[in-house]
Amino acid sequence: MMNPVKLWAVLILFAIGFNACQSDKEPEGVLTKEELSALFVEFYLAEARLSNTTIARDSAVKLFLPFEDSFLQKKGVSDSVLRKTYRYYFEHPAKLELIYDAVIDTLSLREQKASTSSPK
Repeated sequence: MMNPVKLWAVLILFAIGFNACQSDKEPEGVLTKEELSALFVEFYLAEARLSNTTIARDSAVKLFLPFEDSFLQKKGVSDSVLRKTYRYYFEHPAKLELIYDAVIDTLSLREQKASTSSPK
């Protein structure tokens, strides 16, 4: 028969291992890293388009909010999913950092492609 201390140690190690495997997957109702980074890219591009206009900042914000709502609706992302997603990633800053790294990489690649394809 196994020593009770060893049994508890094995159970704790099993639980830690199981939890570590589960922690890479987002919970139900939360956007994946890829989905959230794609969403952020679209938002940043829309904000950049607005910032390149001569529209005042407060007016630009008023224009962006309906765009954001229609974009989320088109993508099938509800307010509750977005709030739950934000809450989850704010509680997991390492995962949020990976998302922002992906967003920066994507925007940098798009900028490089735009600068190489534009006539000089």
